[in-house]
Amino acid sequence: MLDTAIKGQLKAYLERLQRPIELVATLDDSAKGQEMRALINDILECSDKVSLRENGGFARVPSFAVGLPGETPRIHFAGLPMGHEFTSLVLALLQTGGHPPKVEQSVIDQIKALPGSFDFETYISLSCHNCPDVIQALNLMAVLNPNVTSTMIDGAMFQDEVNARQIMAVPTTYLNDAEFGAGRMLIEEILAKVDTGAATRAAEELGKKESFDVLVVGGGPAGAAAAIYAARKGIRTGIVAERFGGQVMDTLGIENFISVSHTEGPKLVASLEQHVKDYDVDVMNLQRANKLIPASENGDLIALELENGAKLQAKTIILSTGARWREMNVPGEKEYKAKGVCFCPHCDGPLFKGKRVAVIGGGNSGVEAAIDLAGIVAHVTLLEFADTLRADAVLQNKLYSLSNVTVIKSAQTTEVTGDGQKVNGITYKDRVSEEIKHVELEGIFVQIGLLPNTDWLKGTLDLSKFGEIVIDAKGQTSLPGVFAAGDCTTVPYKQIIIAMGAGATASLSAFDHMIRSSAPA
Repeated sequence: MLDTAIKGQLKAYLERLQRPIELVATLDDSAKGQEMRALINDILECSDKVSLRENGGFARVPSFAVGLPGETPRIHFAGLPMGHEFTSLVLALLQTGGHPPKVEQSVIDQIKALPGSFDFETYISLSCHNCPDVIQALNLMAVLNPNVTSTMIDGAMFQDEVNARQIMAVPTTYLNDAEFGAGRMLIEEILAKVDTGAATRAAEELGKKESFDVLVVGGGPAGAAAAIYAARKGIRTGIVAERFGGQVMDTLGIENFISVSHTEGPKLVASLEQHVKDYDVDVMNLQRANKLIPASENGDLIALELENGAKLQAKTIILSTGARWREMNVPGEKEYKAKGVCFCPHCDGPLFKGKRVAVIGGGNSGVEAAIDLAGIVAHVTLLEFADTLRADAVLQNKLYSLSNVTVIKSAQTTEVTGDGQKVNGITYKDRVSEEIKHVELEGIFVQIGLLPNTDWLKGTLDLSKFGEIVIDAKGQTSLPGVFAAGDCTTVPYKQIIIAMGAGATASLSAFDHMIRSSAPA
């Protein structure tokens, strides 16, 4: 199952086990069952601290669990944890075996103190790069708290469950048989949902913080660069982020980051986060900005109010709040989000195996999505508003070579239709003939660009007609001491490498502003 190199790495990892662990399996003679048996045998060969007990009596077959000998296991894998989930398996083995997790002690204490029982089930696809974050968080909770169980379910393997529960996006997590959440969640986010007092405690702690010299709002490439450049000046630096990494976390392949021929969004974000933590930066994750108060209304300092009610103050602020997927804003879209309306073909594509889907958008993202999906689904219909596709010629050539793709141009999407529980079609207007047409399908992937995350800034500083923060060459906004960088600004090209450079520019400008403002007359 595992090649020689991977087995060698796994053996080295399992040498860190501090106590024996037990795999408990319920297998069958199916192809997947045989693959799972081969994987388990490979694990057993890598460490004498790992044992196997078969006939676990699990309802999902084939599946296996990780636990301590003589105890009921709390971490389950209903599917082969390969691809992006292989790391989840390795961490489950190590942490069950006593290897310490790399999380803050306060998080560990919070998990151990959770009252009640929590049975988590998470549906994933092996091609989803966001799913491992959820699986690893829940598995850790199961390791640390005997009242928590975590089950990873491969949606492609257990299609009957996926259909019965109307799951059309991954990761989708159930808690005690009720839907708990969809999409990527960090362990802090999960704890905030199950520990009702966490938000209040966090707001109280944030409110006690001293003022910052530079406060960065947003944890994407621009925000990370800005924080690093500020911290290197030896000044008090903080970074507030709704989720560290931002939109890059949803980017699978990155091949235009100069000096790195290929990487993936989550890997780049992990490197950015580690680089920020190498410096004395106060990282305040999972915090949503709510209001910006200029220094003219707040004394000598600029204030930032957070959604949880906490208030932070700083001499200068750098806004790098990024952008989000643009929605179609048609009837039915919101009602069927995560019920057939999707935004990540890499994550959710496998759930639509053998089904009919549409891709909205004829730019590079839309055409790439259609090409990827064509290898999984029965048929792809690409709808483009303009009379020509905007994607690169090489992508268009590949698209038109695929037999199960239909391209419809001059198509204005007017409605997403469904049966009340899931998508069953899309309606569009032919902009040439004015005729209204309907396409029956099971999934819709929206790929029509980005919107800046600046709604909370309206009326506070100058925004363009597209909602972007207006900046000058130095990243200065219309408010003194407030700078901005990245995809939320009027910078003409929305690229990771450009956002990083803009973050550095804004940070240097903020430092220059601060020393000039504080210089004696």
